[in-house]
Amino acid sequence: MTMASLPTAAAIANVTKTATNRRFLFFSSSFSSSLSHKFAHSRPFFALRPTFPCFTPPLHKDKVASIQETRGRISRNGARFPFSFCTVSSTEPATSDAPIASSSSSSDKDDGNDNDDPEKKIKDAADMLDIRVGRIIKAWRHQEADSLYVEEVDVGEPEPRLICSGLVKYIPLDQLLDRRVVVLANLKPRNMRGIKSFGMLMAASDSLHENVELLLPPEDSIPGERIWFGSQDDKEKQPDAATANQIQKKKIWEMVQPHLKTDASCTAVLGPHPMRTSAGLVTTTSLKHANIS
Repeated sequence: MTMASLPTAAAIANVTKTATNRRFLFFSSSFSSSLSHKFAHSRPFFALRPTFPCFTPPLHKDKVASIQETRGRISRNGARFPFSFCTVSSTEPATSDAPIASSSSSSDKDDGNDNDDPEKKIKDAADMLDIRVGRIIKAWRHQEADSLYVEEVDVGEPEPRLICSGLVKYIPLDQLLDRRVVVLANLKPRNMRGIKSFGMLMAASDSLHENVELLLPPEDSIPGERIWFGSQDDKEKQPDAATANQIQKKKIWEMVQPHLKTDASCTAVLGPHPMRTSAGLVTTTSLKHANIS
Protein backbone atom coordinates (compact mmCIF):
# COMPACT_ATOMS: atom_id res chain seq x y z
CA MET A 1 0.00 0.00 0.00
CA THR A 2 1.31 3.37 -0.96
CA MET A 3 1.32 6.44 1.19
CA ALA A 4 -1.24 8.08 -1.10
CA SER A 5 -3.85 5.40 -0.36
CA LEU A 6 -3.68 5.81 3.43
CA PRO A 7 -6.50 7.93 4.98
CA THR A 8 -5.50 11.14 6.59
CA ALA A 9 -6.19 11.98 10.24
CA ALA A 10 -8.82 14.53 9.22
CA ALA A 11 -10.65 11.96 7.11
CA ILE A 12 -10.68 9.44 9.99
CA ALA A 13 -12.08 12.06 12.40
CA ASN A 14 -14.80 13.04 9.92
CA VAL A 15 -15.90 9.42 9.39
CA THR A 16 -16.00 8.78 13.17
CA LYS A 17 -18.10 11.89 13.83
CA THR A 18 -20.55 10.98 11.06
CA ALA A 19 -20.98 7.44 12.38
CA THR A 20 -21.53 8.64 15.94
CA ASN A 21 -24.17 11.16 14.93
CA ARG A 22 -26.00 8.57 12.85
CA ARG A 23 -26.08 6.10 15.76
CA PHE A 24 -27.36 8.80 18.13
CA LEU A 25 -30.02 10.01 15.71
CA PHE A 26 -31.20 6.44 15.17
CA PHE A 27 -31.39 5.88 18.94
CA SER A 28 -33.16 9.19 19.50
CA SER A 29 -35.74 8.56 16.80
CA SER A 30 -36.62 5.03 17.92
CA PHE A 31 -36.58 5.91 21.64
CA SER A 32 -38.76 8.98 21.09
CA SER A 33 -41.26 6.98 19.06
CA SER A 34 -41.59 4.22 21.67
CA LEU A 35 -41.80 6.58 24.64
CA SER A 36 -44.33 8.91 23.04
CA HIS A 37 -46.59 5.90 22.46
CA LYS A 38 -46.00 4.51 25.94
CA PHE A 39 -46.52 7.77 27.83
CA ALA A 40 -49.19 9.38 25.68
CA HIS A 41 -51.52 9.37 28.72
CA SER A 42 -49.10 11.17 31.04
CA ARG A 43 -46.93 14.25 30.94
CA PRO A 44 -46.21 15.85 27.52
CA PHE A 45 -43.03 14.55 25.93
CA PHE A 46 -40.80 17.40 24.92
CA ALA A 47 -38.43 17.19 21.97
CA LEU A 48 -35.14 15.50 22.69
CA ARG A 49 -32.14 17.70 22.90
CA PRO A 50 -29.56 17.16 20.13
CA THR A 51 -26.82 16.11 22.56
CA PHE A 52 -27.12 12.82 24.41
CA PRO A 53 -25.60 13.89 27.78
CA CYS A 54 -28.39 16.50 28.23
CA PHE A 55 -31.24 14.07 27.53
CA THR A 56 -33.58 13.46 30.51
CA PRO A 57 -36.11 10.67 29.97
CA PRO A 58 -39.66 11.16 31.32
CA LEU A 59 -40.75 9.55 34.59
CA HIS A 60 -42.08 6.03 34.58
CA LYS A 61 -45.87 5.83 34.87
CA ASP A 62 -45.61 4.23 38.34
CA LYS A 63 -43.56 7.18 39.55
CA VAL A 64 -46.08 9.60 38.05
CA ALA A 65 -48.91 7.81 39.86
CA SER A 66 -46.97 7.95 43.11
CA ILE A 67 -46.46 11.69 42.75
CA GLN A 68 -50.13 12.22 41.95
CA GLU A 69 -51.07 10.45 45.18
CA THR A 70 -49.16 13.09 47.11
CA ARG A 71 -51.27 15.89 45.66
CA GLY A 72 -52.93 17.98 48.35
CA ARG A 73 -50.98 16.55 51.28
CA ILE A 74 -49.94 18.78 54.13
CA SER A 75 -46.39 20.06 54.07
CA ARG A 76 -44.14 20.61 57.08
CA ASN A 77 -45.34 24.12 57.69
CA GLY A 78 -49.00 23.14 57.41
CA ALA A 79 -49.62 24.77 54.00
CA ARG A 80 -51.50 22.86 51.31
CA PHE A 81 -49.68 22.69 48.00
CA PRO A 82 -51.01 21.72 44.57
CA PHE A 83 -49.47 18.94 42.52
CA SER A 84 -45.78 19.55 43.07
CA PHE A 85 -42.50 17.82 43.76
CA CYS A 86 -42.32 19.94 46.94
CA THR A 87 -45.12 17.95 48.55
CA VAL A 88 -44.08 16.03 51.63
CA SER A 89 -43.86 12.31 51.17
CA SER A 90 -45.88 10.03 53.41
CA THR A 91 -42.67 8.20 54.28
CA GLU A 92 -41.05 11.25 55.86
CA PRO A 93 -40.68 11.24 59.65
CA ALA A 94 -43.19 13.09 61.79
CA THR A 95 -42.41 16.72 62.43
CA SER A 96 -42.52 18.63 65.70
CA ASP A 97 -46.22 19.37 65.08
CA ALA A 98 -47.17 15.92 66.36
CA PRO A 99 -46.00 16.34 69.97
CA ILE A 100 -47.65 19.77 70.09
CA ALA A 101 -50.96 18.29 68.97
CA SER A 102 -50.60 15.57 71.60
CA SER A 103 -49.88 18.15 74.28
CA SER A 104 -52.86 20.21 73.15
CA SER A 105 -55.10 17.16 73.33
CA SER A 106 -53.86 16.47 76.83
CA SER A 107 -54.52 20.08 77.80
CA ASP A 108 -58.02 19.91 76.35
CA LYS A 109 -58.61 16.78 78.35
CA ASP A 110 -57.49 18.51 81.53
CA ASP A 111 -59.77 21.45 80.76
CA GLY A 112 -62.60 19.03 80.23
CA ASN A 113 -61.96 17.56 83.66
CA ASP A 114 -62.13 21.03 85.19
CA ASN A 115 -65.41 21.71 83.40
CA ASP A 116 -66.80 18.41 84.71
CA ASP A 117 -66.08 19.41 88.33
CA PRO A 118 -69.51 20.24 89.84
CA GLU A 119 -68.05 22.39 92.63
CA LYS A 120 -66.11 24.50 90.13
CA LYS A 121 -69.20 24.92 87.96
CA ILE A 122 -71.20 26.21 90.92
CA LYS A 123 -68.40 28.56 91.97
CA ASP A 124 -68.02 29.93 88.43
CA ALA A 125 -71.78 30.48 88.22
CA ALA A 126 -71.83 32.27 91.58
CA ASP A 127 -69.06 34.58 90.39
CA MET A 128 -71.41 35.77 87.64
CA LEU A 129 -73.94 37.06 90.17
CA ASP A 130 -73.89 40.78 90.94
CA ILE A 131 -74.26 40.63 94.73
CA ARG A 132 -73.74 44.03 96.34
CA VAL A 133 -73.71 45.74 99.69
CA GLY A 134 -76.84 47.87 100.05
CA ARG A 135 -78.24 50.32 102.58
CA ILE A 136 -81.98 50.75 103.09
CA ILE A 137 -82.81 54.45 102.90
CA LYS A 138 -86.57 54.19 103.18
CA ALA A 139 -89.15 51.41 103.68
CA TRP A 140 -92.95 51.15 103.80
CA ARG A 141 -95.75 48.61 103.51
CA HIS A 142 -96.99 47.76 100.04
CA GLN A 143 -100.49 49.17 99.65
CA GLU A 144 -101.70 46.29 97.46
CA ALA A 145 -99.95 43.35 99.20
CA ASP A 146 -100.08 42.75 102.96
CA SER A 147 -96.99 40.50 102.97
CA LEU A 148 -94.68 42.90 101.10
CA TYR A 149 -92.43 45.76 102.06
CA VAL A 150 -91.19 48.30 99.54
CA GLU A 151 -87.66 49.62 100.13
CA GLU A 152 -85.48 52.25 98.56
CA VAL A 153 -81.97 50.80 98.65
CA ASP A 154 -78.65 52.52 97.97
CA VAL A 155 -76.48 50.11 95.94
CA GLY A 156 -73.85 52.62 94.83
CA GLU A 157 -75.79 53.92 91.83
CA PRO A 158 -76.89 57.51 91.13
CA GLU A 159 -80.45 56.67 92.19
CA PRO A 160 -81.61 54.18 94.85
CA ARG A 161 -83.27 51.01 93.67
CA LEU A 162 -86.87 50.17 94.46
CA ILE A 163 -87.09 46.62 95.83
CA CYS A 164 -90.06 44.64 97.10
CA SER A 165 -89.50 41.97 99.76
CA GLY A 166 -91.82 39.52 101.51
CA LEU A 167 -90.53 40.20 105.02
CA VAL A 168 -93.62 41.61 106.73
CA LYS A 169 -94.20 38.46 108.83
CA TYR A 170 -90.56 38.16 109.91
CA ILE A 171 -88.96 41.58 110.43
CA PRO A 172 -90.54 44.72 111.93
CA LEU A 173 -90.51 47.77 109.70
CA ASP A 174 -88.43 49.88 112.08
CA GLN A 175 -85.57 47.35 111.94
CA LEU A 176 -85.14 47.92 108.21
CA LEU A 177 -84.37 51.64 108.20
CA ASP A 178 -80.72 52.59 107.59
CA ARG A 179 -79.70 48.96 107.68
CA ARG A 180 -76.86 47.33 105.71
CA VAL A 181 -78.22 44.52 103.53
CA VAL A 182 -77.09 42.17 100.75
CA VAL A 183 -78.73 42.78 97.36
CA LEU A 184 -78.81 40.49 94.34
CA ALA A 185 -78.72 43.21 91.70
CA ASN A 186 -78.66 41.51 88.28
CA LEU A 187 -82.07 39.88 88.25
CA LYS A 188 -84.67 40.96 85.73
CA PRO A 189 -87.14 43.51 87.17
CA ARG A 190 -90.40 41.97 88.39
CA ASN A 191 -93.80 43.55 88.71
CA MET A 192 -94.95 43.05 92.32
CA ARG A 193 -98.59 44.07 92.56
CA GLY A 194 -98.15 47.22 90.52
CA ILE A 195 -94.63 48.12 91.71
CA LYS A 196 -91.60 47.08 89.70
CA SER A 197 -88.89 45.54 91.87
CA PHE A 198 -85.26 45.94 90.73
CA GLY A 199 -83.45 43.33 92.78
CA MET A 200 -83.77 41.06 95.80
CA LEU A 201 -82.77 41.34 99.45
CA MET A 202 -80.94 38.13 100.39
CA ALA A 203 -81.96 36.39 103.61
CA ALA A 204 -81.47 33.11 105.48
CA SER A 205 -84.30 30.89 106.74
CA ASP A 206 -84.64 27.66 108.67
CA SER A 207 -85.92 24.45 107.08
CA LEU A 208 -89.55 25.18 108.05
CA HIS A 209 -89.29 28.78 106.89
CA GLU A 210 -90.54 29.97 110.27
CA ASN A 211 -87.52 32.12 111.06
CA VAL A 212 -86.04 34.51 108.51
CA GLU A 213 -83.07 36.85 108.93
CA LEU A 214 -81.50 39.25 106.46
CA LEU A 215 -77.87 38.66 105.54
CA LEU A 216 -75.67 41.21 107.30
CA PRO A 217 -72.54 42.69 105.74
CA PRO A 218 -70.20 44.44 108.21
CA GLU A 219 -71.46 47.83 109.38
CA ASP A 220 -68.51 49.68 107.85
CA SER A 221 -68.91 48.05 104.43
CA ILE A 222 -69.53 50.46 101.56
CA PRO A 223 -72.88 50.46 99.68
CA GLY A 224 -72.35 49.37 96.10
CA GLU A 225 -69.32 47.17 96.78
CA ARG A 226 -69.55 43.87 94.98
CA ILE A 227 -69.51 40.85 97.28
CA TRP A 228 -67.56 37.70 96.38
CA PHE A 229 -67.03 34.13 97.58
CA GLY A 230 -63.68 32.90 98.86
CA SER A 231 -60.39 34.61 99.66
CA GLN A 232 -58.86 37.92 98.64
CA ASP A 233 -57.32 36.19 95.62
CA ASP A 234 -60.80 35.17 94.49
CA LYS A 235 -61.86 38.82 94.50
CA GLU A 236 -59.04 39.70 92.12
CA LYS A 237 -60.10 36.89 89.78
CA GLN A 238 -63.79 37.75 89.92
CA PRO A 239 -65.20 38.20 86.39
CA ASP A 240 -67.67 40.83 85.32
CA ALA A 241 -71.23 40.13 86.37
CA ALA A 242 -73.60 38.56 83.88
CA THR A 243 -76.48 40.54 82.45
CA ALA A 244 -80.02 40.04 83.71
CA ASN A 245 -80.89 38.26 80.46
CA GLN A 246 -77.97 35.85 80.89
CA ILE A 247 -78.96 35.15 84.49
CA GLN A 248 -82.46 34.26 83.36
CA LYS A 249 -81.55 32.36 80.20
CA LYS A 250 -78.83 30.22 81.79
CA LYS A 251 -80.74 29.87 85.09
CA ILE A 252 -77.64 30.89 87.00
CA TRP A 253 -79.47 31.85 90.18
CA GLU A 254 -81.41 28.57 90.17
CA MET A 255 -78.10 26.72 89.85
CA VAL A 256 -76.37 28.56 92.71
CA GLN A 257 -79.16 29.12 95.25
CA PRO A 258 -79.47 25.52 96.57
CA HIS A 259 -75.77 25.64 97.56
CA LEU A 260 -75.97 28.85 99.59
CA LYS A 261 -76.07 28.15 103.33
CA THR A 262 -74.96 29.48 106.69
CA ASP A 263 -72.37 27.47 108.60
CA ALA A 264 -72.02 26.74 112.31
CA SER A 265 -70.71 30.27 112.93
CA CYS A 266 -73.65 31.93 111.10
CA THR A 267 -71.40 32.89 108.17
CA ALA A 268 -72.92 32.84 104.71
CA VAL A 269 -71.05 30.32 102.54
CA LEU A 270 -71.08 28.69 99.13
CA GLY A 271 -69.69 25.25 99.91
CA PRO A 272 -66.22 25.94 101.38
CA HIS A 273 -66.21 29.56 100.14
CA PRO A 274 -67.37 32.27 102.59
CA MET A 275 -69.31 35.29 101.37
CA ARG A 276 -67.03 38.27 101.85
CA THR A 277 -66.71 42.05 101.58
CA SER A 278 -63.59 44.17 101.94
CA ALA A 279 -64.69 44.91 105.53
CA GLY A 280 -65.21 41.26 106.49
CA LEU A 281 -67.57 38.28 106.26
CA VAL A 282 -71.30 38.31 105.60
CA THR A 283 -73.26 36.72 108.45
CA THR A 284 -76.71 36.34 109.99
CA THR A 285 -77.78 37.25 113.51
CA SER A 286 -78.42 33.72 114.80
CA LEU A 287 -79.40 31.23 112.09
CA LYS A 288 -76.97 28.33 111.67
CA HIS A 289 -77.04 25.76 108.87
CA ALA A 290 -79.83 27.72 107.25
CA ASN A 291 -80.80 28.10 103.60
CA ILE A 292 -80.14 31.37 101.81
CA SER A 293 -82.41 32.85 99.18
